[in-house]
Amino acid sequence: MAVEQPLAPSGEQTRIHNIGYRNYDGPRLGRAYARRSLYSQSLRGAYGLGRSVKSKVLPMLLFVVMCVPAAIMVAVAVATKAKELPVDYTRYAIFLQAVIGLYVASQAPQAVSRDLRFKTVPLYFSRPIETVDYVRAKYAALASALFILTAAPLLVLYIGALLAKLDFTDQTKGFAQGLVSVALLSLLFAGIGLVISAVTPRRGFGIAAVIAVLTISYGAVSTIQAIAFDQNSPDAVPWIGLFSPITLIDGLQTAFLGASSSFPGGVDVSSAQGVVYVIVVLGIIAGCYGLLTRRYRKVGL
Repeated sequence: MAVEQPLAPSGEQTRIHNIGYRNYDGPRLGRAYARRSLYSQSLRGAYGLGRSVKSKVLPMLLFVVMCVPAAIMVAVAVATKAKELPVDYTRYAIFLQAVIGLYVASQAPQAVSRDLRFKTVPLYFSRPIETVDYVRAKYAALASALFILTAAPLLVLYIGALLAKLDFTDQTKGFAQGLVSVALLSLLFAGIGLVISAVTPRRGFGIAAVIAVLTISYGAVSTIQAIAFDQNSPDAVPWIGLFSPITLIDGLQTAFLGASSSFPGGVDVSSAQGVVYVIVVLGIIAGCYGLLTRRYRKVGL
């Protein structure tokens, strides 16, 4: 049986409506602008700026916790007219590593987990932005946020040391060494935190995983180092330190930045061992970047 074909609309039924769409004839800002925008938005988000008040509480509180001990040390040094600061610039971040780890655990998932959970990553890549741009922006933003967190108290110490009229050359040298140390720490911790957080879209799992990796690795390495030192094997202590992020930074700055070691027994890292520490740190940073790039090539499909 033949099927009747629908009749084409007559001329009287055809309408063309002008709904006001216009061609965009403004400037095309391109990938660089999109990358900078993503970086600035992610950096602001790491401190809760542009978000709810609730989102600002923890990062701002941790920032204050990082700076308050430095302010107290400065006040004591000025009041007592001390000849030196109570703690070296390179040691400050090591002493407050728990605060830094908590910050990474709270902000690394915030940087990437929500995009994964709500499946907004492909929307980023529908614009003039590619996988490498997304990874660079997120990595740079979290590393910058960590550098602000760790460098701010060093600046407080430096200003206080100058107010206390301590030797300008020694304090400037120590301050510069401290900045190099926290810059490497920021890159290392940001990479590890982002890689772990990018595995799961659930922020809670990401927070727990980051805390577990940073805390368990340091606790295990410190315990094994102490056992090795007690068993009269001090030469093994620096090599064991290669297996924890915070001991990596500790050993590296001991070898090249004039820092005192916090390893059991105060065991120092030699220059040759320090070269290995540098290679491992840079390798982990590069490896984290590569894993993130590979991860988001799959997510963006």
